[in-house]
Amino acid sequence: MKGKYRRMRNERLRFFLWLLSTPPRSVFSVMLGVFQTRQKLRTSPRLLSRAGLPPVDLQVQLLLRGRCPQSATFSRELHLGPGGSASSPAAAPQRLPFSRVTVEDLTFFRKTLPGRAITDPDLVQSSNEDWLKSVRGSSEVLLRPQTTQEVSQILSYCQSRNLAVNPQGGNTGLVGGSVPVYDEIILSTSLMNNILSFDKISGILTCQAGCVLENLSLYLEERDYIMPLDLGAKGSCQIGGNVATNAGGLRLLRYGSLRGTVLGLEVVLADGQVLDCLSTLRKDNTGYDLKQLFIGSEGTLGVITAVSILCPQKPKSVNVVFLGCETFDQLLKSFQLCKGMLGEILSAFEFLDSECMRLLNTHLKLANPISDCPFYIVIETSGSDSDHDSQKLHNFLEEAMTSLLVTDGTVATEESKIKMLWSMRERVTEALTHDGFTYKYDISLPVERIYQLVTDMRQHLGERARSVVGYGHVGDGNLHLNITSSAKDPALLASIEPFVYEWTAKFQGSISAEHGLGLKKRNYIYYSKSRPTVAVMGKMKMLLDPKGILNPYKTLPDDLK
Repeated sequence: MKGKYRRMRNERLRFFLWLLSTPPRSVFSVMLGVFQTRQKLRTSPRLLSRAGLPPVDLQVQLLLRGRCPQSATFSRELHLGPGGSASSPAAAPQRLPFSRVTVEDLTFFRKTLPGRAITDPDLVQSSNEDWLKSVRGSSEVLLRPQTTQEVSQILSYCQSRNLAVNPQGGNTGLVGGSVPVYDEIILSTSLMNNILSFDKISGILTCQAGCVLENLSLYLEERDYIMPLDLGAKGSCQIGGNVATNAGGLRLLRYGSLRGTVLGLEVVLADGQVLDCLSTLRKDNTGYDLKQLFIGSEGTLGVITAVSILCPQKPKSVNVVFLGCETFDQLLKSFQLCKGMLGEILSAFEFLDSECMRLLNTHLKLANPISDCPFYIVIETSGSDSDHDSQKLHNFLEEAMTSLLVTDGTVATEESKIKMLWSMRERVTEALTHDGFTYKYDISLPVERIYQLVTDMRQHLGERARSVVGYGHVGDGNLHLNITSSAKDPALLASIEPFVYEWTAKFQGSISAEHGLGLKKRNYIYYSKSRPTVAVMGKMKMLLDPKGILNPYKTLPDDLK
């Protein structure tokens, strides 16, 4: 019997040594099956430490959930992927010396948010992973406040304890800004979803930050108004996240950016102080416009809890045109003609290339509504007089056809056909997810340069990429460049970056038009902003969040001290 126990003890010792010496991803792949079939751990790691050495399966759980010394390395590998390089500017940096959650912390959160301090791994998992499944954190705590006061209490406590916090809206971001990098506490605004007021005369809507964009649109449409922004992710994204990332979308050409339509914000600072800038005035020239600091700050300066926004009246006449062009030069001339002839009723001018159409056909079975062309245009008009709008659109189309700028097209006035035509543009992102691993770039360029980047990237990559596609908002010079491969490929990424950023900087563009910088692009900020400018950003961060607890590892570069 003694020999039997000695063998068991030796085998267990060898197993522990293997855990310590094996790369974390190997541990993960071997033990995941065992981990998933075991009962989920509900006991605090602090209590477990008093009970001595935990059993084997429990140690694996602690490793996977970030409590073992190797967990930081494991989390970094999740961000890098197999074969990834820690030297990549997009890689996760080393974990900063924030505190870790204790039993006392959980007690406070549960008292502050009864039934809304979530620690069940199954429920927290989806909030740990971004929409693209390219970034995954290891947070163990998901907090779901309902009021600004609750957010204030949470942040005040977290700052006193030096606990890092990851604010999260609809988690539809594309640059790793909406999920934890390590074990940051996830602060979700999803239950802060109340509409506070709506003025039918001025069209000013005031609501909590967690309101889903599509729900706000439906609410306003019943009152003959619309939201000034429209996104493909409108069914999931939240207005607070839209403002925090300064989202652009399909209506920016007509209604401008959120920096113009957002009239006021309520923001909770890192120390719990509530900053009430929730104005509903269109004109207020008293001092600094502090709300602009938080628009596009990606949750690094404060947590947006409420928004007041100016909404336009719902147009009585809407038309959508889908056109085909032989060259991008013809597409640009069509845009110039369109602006001149459609003028005040022009609300969107979008484009996609033939590669996008191929992916829509192949992966989503969406049929091309016109004949095959190298480039496609989606034009939307919106106005108050259908006869007037139809005549202006007819004149434009006649001129475009006569001038041979477009070779084919179709017009939609009924809602069902309008949605069908818009789907050709809005569902490109969905089609790309079926084509393999996608490298996404959100570039702002002088309009005449937009597609040249796509052409040069194809030539630069050759056969190394499966697809290189371009689509986006011609009206505001915003290109969405997407490159797919069969799997995550560090060698391909090294060929794309920094080439794409150097090319963009060469033509005075921006490396992020509307997606933000997040985790993935933070260290590329110098391609678009000067060092003195970034240094001032760092001073703002230090002033408003001196301990750096709000959305760490995001937006600002690692070398900014």
